[in-house]
Amino acid sequence: MKFKLNVWRQENAKSAGRFEKYDIDGITSGHSFLEMLDVLNEKLVMQGKDPIAFDHDCREGICGSCSLVVNGRAHGPQEAATTCQLHMRKFRDGEEINVEPWRAGAFPVIRDLAVDRSSLDRIIQAGGYVSVRTGAVAEANAIPISKDVADRAMDAAACIGCGACVAACPNASAMLFTAAKVRHLNLLPQGQPERDMRTIKMVEQMDAEGFGACSNHLECEAACPKQISADFIGELNRDLATAMLRARGASGNASAGG
Repeated sequence: MKFKLNVWRQENAKSAGRFEKYDIDGITSGHSFLEMLDVLNEKLVMQGKDPIAFDHDCREGICGSCSLVVNGRAHGPQEAATTCQLHMRKFRDGEEINVEPWRAGAFPVIRDLAVDRSSLDRIIQAGGYVSVRTGAVAEANAIPISKDVADRAMDAAACIGCGACVAACPNASAMLFTAAKVRHLNLLPQGQPERDMRTIKMVEQMDAEGFGACSNHLECEAACPKQISADFIGELNRDLATAMLRARGASGNASAGG
């Protein structure tokens, strides 16, 4: 198989980027998209040219590193799959393919197709953890958790933090990511003591990073390789409203007592 590639090349976040055209052949239908880029990079190196920078790690669809927009779609045309799990059999022989990085102000370009997604890490650092004393490791069934709650928490915890939801959203919102990271802890009994604090701090950090507000297009859900439900966004909004009302009530009581 052979393809015509239009690949975004950019030195850094401050430089102007541009598309560069590449012709590549000798690709099999079994090549993954990243393996196809590996072949192209080997060709570029042999020609004394700079290889294309792109993120990757596990190449098993579980780390979220392979952040590419392929023909206008985050992670490419295959549903519920990361770019590393996208294979060239999804494309026609001779097809022209556009390859771009995630497009979001909160994801500055490092080089070419690689972007800085540390803003997502800072959202988690703001409160996506359980720090209260929980004691020694308990027997698995010592804390009763209904199957419905456990399943729902696991659905949220499936988020791999790839940022496809941000890249797909017309407003570059990180609401689906933040909702998943907040809700999987808020649903479980271990997460209840810090529930309000966690919700407020993580949403505040999301806003501080410059992500847009949810635009209700549901492109985030469509692009998510782990099929995280947009219903979590509604649940996050409910948690946030409740947490802020409690915080205002506590502040009012403290003022009255003073």
